[in-house]
Amino acid sequence: MTEPSGATFLPAPGGLRGVLRVPGDKSISHRAVLLSAVNSGAVRITGFLRSADTLATVAAVRSLGVCIEDHGETLVVPGAGWEGLREPDDIIDVANAGTLIRLLPGLVAPLPFVTVLTGDASIRRRPMARVVEPLRAMGATVVARGGGTLPPLAILGGPLRGATHELKVASAQVKSCILIAGLRASGATIVNEPGASRDHTERLLRYGGVEVERQSPSDGAGSVSVKPIDRLRLGDIAVPGDFSSAAFFIVAALLAPGSEVTIENAGLNPTRTALLDALAGMGARLDIQPSAIAGPEPFGRVLAKSSELTAIDIDPGLVPNIIDELPLFLLAAARARGVSRIRGAAELRAKESDRLAAMAALLRSLGVRVDEHPDGMDVVGRPEGWQGATVSACGDHRIGMVGAVAGLAASDSVHVDDVDCISVSYPGFMNAVGLLGGRVQRDQVQP
Repeated sequence: MTEPSGATFLPAPGGLRGVLRVPGDKSISHRAVLLSAVNSGAVRITGFLRSADTLATVAAVRSLGVCIEDHGETLVVPGAGWEGLREPDDIIDVANAGTLIRLLPGLVAPLPFVTVLTGDASIRRRPMARVVEPLRAMGATVVARGGGTLPPLAILGGPLRGATHELKVASAQVKSCILIAGLRASGATIVNEPGASRDHTERLLRYGGVEVERQSPSDGAGSVSVKPIDRLRLGDIAVPGDFSSAAFFIVAALLAPGSEVTIENAGLNPTRTALLDALAGMGARLDIQPSAIAGPEPFGRVLAKSSELTAIDIDPGLVPNIIDELPLFLLAAARARGVSRIRGAAELRAKESDRLAAMAALLRSLGVRVDEHPDGMDVVGRPEGWQGATVSACGDHRIGMVGAVAGLAASDSVHVDDVDCISVSYPGFMNAVGLLGGRVQRDQVQP
């Protein structure tokens, strides 16, 4: 097994400048493949993100007997309904794909066969009780390590019954698993969530003719329900650019002096773009131009210019819609004037790494004062910026990219010990840095 390679990121002499089109949205790519697998008829997916995580989903669906045609950023999935799936011949390895190991159980739970899921060391530490318990309550037999709390897990599917589920923590992955299982249950399936989480699954289900109802505001606590269906009738799916990927270059442009970056075809689903609202509240110079919606998801253009930022606090109710971008928010807070605070983000400790601990270590290495809490952090901003540092990605793609952004915005350079992990979600990240004028020096690989 080869050691991960690192790289040094240096500030662009004249700032980051240019127009960028980021890869397809990872969350939507996962869901598009999974739901197309049980569609009534073939679905053409364009803009598909080719990353380690999403290709694990393609491999998982193939192991269930679906012969996906792969044409690069375009996939053709010959859906034949739930009846078209077959029992896998072997254990399904989700690799590092947290979305896959939480959504796939909901897809196979109604089916009369055994599916066994495992993943890498990070995945085997992921809490799974929030998925296991609802599926058991609906009638599925699910066995998992640690008393039903940790992967690997085995699902023995069968007839399901609709039920009402109370989520203690707002989670789009858990909600999606339950709703997908509910499509083949007897009676309505209802998910009550303490705060609004991203709604990609609901949008795709509506697009496929499913009656999805939400009781309560779209941006607060409430309930989402589905009723069983015989057939899913999705049309072709165009995946917009991944907002989480775009966010790295938006924040880099705000922090690197002299920068002006435009992101084309960025996904603008309002349950995903809370970071833009937070940055605007900090005084960021942003211009957002939505495009006409074609298909289930909104998209558009985002222009970001270097800005002087002011500290803000993040309301815990906003955390579910900014969860993947919180490390970036913390980096932006490190350049803002004043103290920024965030609470209600304990979920970050159960990602590919403990992202709160990883970000605290990263910011401290840059000379930024932080006060870490069990569910959040206080960041004392340094408007004057930071010099060079060496940071650990902790094997986590998002922490690795945050370290890269810190280097692009530094007065010197930042070395990131592992950039190989970035391919999990953004294989072309290093090239994109160069296209905008950023400078990268890859470590020499020892023979």
